[in-house]
Amino acid sequence: MATLKQLRQRIRSAKSIQQITRAMKLVAAARLRRAQERVLQARPYSDKMREMLGYLGEAGEMPEHPLLERRPVKSYGVLLLTAERGLCGSFNTNLIRHTQELLRDSAGEAILITVGAKGHKFFSKRGYPVEKSFTIPTSGPTSEHARAVMDLVREMFESGRVDAIRLVYSRFYSAIRQMPQTVQLLPIEPPEHEPGKEAAFSKAYTFEPGPTALLAELLPRYAFTLIMHALYESSASEHGSRMTAMTNATDSAGEMIDTLTLEANRRRQAAITKEILEVVGGAEALKD
Repeated sequence: MATLKQLRQRIRSAKSIQQITRAMKLVAAARLRRAQERVLQARPYSDKMREMLGYLGEAGEMPEHPLLERRPVKSYGVLLLTAERGLCGSFNTNLIRHTQELLRDSAGEAILITVGAKGHKFFSKRGYPVEKSFTIPTSGPTSEHARAVMDLVREMFESGRVDAIRLVYSRFYSAIRQMPQTVQLLPIEPPEHEPGKEAAFSKAYTFEPGPTALLAELLPRYAFTLIMHALYESSASEHGSRMTAMTNATDSAGEMIDTLTLEANRRRQAAITKEILEVVGGAEALKD
């Protein structure tokens, strides 16, 4: 059974932890607002790029392009987006587990490209080949980061080192909901018709230059947009998961402090009562 001194030490430790988790929660909340704004601003552009590619695909045959080349998948690359740090709930764990399932269910040799230290540490320690690991600052990803990743995956695919590239990231829905997603990055697949939008793709458009020339120009930009958008989604998901985790940790620390304080007060009151009884007993003994 803990002594009163030990209980007070635990209370001080819990209060210190609560201050840290509260500060981390506030920082994550501020970063989440900025990251969420970037996601909401990027989604319309990504949707329009996908829509335009669908229009062009309907307007003409897909041209011969290195990013469209399909070949038997003997080896494939997995671009995994995780966080640089922990303390963000199940964010990294869900992505790593999702990637493990992808590697287990996919045929061929896998080569990983990681963004974030957590994914790199996990898979490199378990003997998976990691081509390169990119670092994203806490301020958030930029187009330069997306361009560096795009250049690497494009070189790996066009050189024939891998026959496909799959992108694994966490899609942001809210601060309490983020879902791992797998997207075929290369070779580029023509966007599928969404329910209720089949008629939009069937409209007649006149393109200048022609659809073939536009597709050859837009295909690399489309792949770059997928990576940039995934980086934004992953950043917002990380901050949202960290804010939720630190909120829960702060609340748990508060409950622990209340419980320990109540127990310490009971111990202190018991000690005071014991001392009073001893004094009264001594006084009664002197009277006798």
